[in-house]
Amino acid sequence: MRNIMHVDSIDDLPSRLAKRLARPVASRPGLSRFAAAMNYGRQLGPPPPDSRQAAVLLLLYRHSNRWYLPLTLRPDHLPDHGGQISLPGGVRENGEPCRTTALRELEEEIHVSADQVEIVGRLARTYVFSTNYRICSWVAVSRSRPAMRPNPAEVVEIFEVPLAHLLDPANHGHRRLQEGRLSLTAPHISWQGHHIWGATGIILGQLIAVLEELTGCA
Repeated sequence: MRNIMHVDSIDDLPSRLAKRLARPVASRPGLSRFAAAMNYGRQLGPPPPDSRQAAVLLLLYRHSNRWYLPLTLRPDHLPDHGGQISLPGGVRENGEPCRTTALRELEEEIHVSADQVEIVGRLARTYVFSTNYRICSWVAVSRSRPAMRPNPAEVVEIFEVPLAHLLDPANHGHRRLQEGRLSLTAPHISWQGHHIWGATGIILGQLIAVLEELTGCA
């Protein structure tokens, strides 16, 4: 059985991540783990010329001897991914660097400012064909639990998810979705009665693959 709790014993996880993410991350295994079969590998790109650029931030922080990552529940009324669990992030504005986009959205959505976190690297870009977004995913760390507060216009609730929970295969499953007359099965990660799937699941799959590599659980 894989030692899924080992990640919490790694006090120097930020430095290990920075060293690992300084090298290219293989996109196919991680990005494919939680992608629906109907994606037909389109999350691997390349994106079409008219795709919209966006960025998200995966914030890891240490609290009570455990590593966590915050996810957000989006309001139902939002046009893209409404009602889904998401990472702090959004659309790139005015040609800003995607790193700036990720940090700006982190502050706008959960009120954590850029000076509270340290960027340690970037995952492979992800193309989400259903919304035509090309997403750049940055990984950052905070040495302690930041004070987080949801922006009600964009976030219903903040979930503080342990990394060990994401790594545990017991929390991975599949769900059946109905899109009009189309029925499909999509992989997901379970969290307190919710399902983490779609673009968020695909991006987290890549982080999980990196963490498995660092903990020897791959």
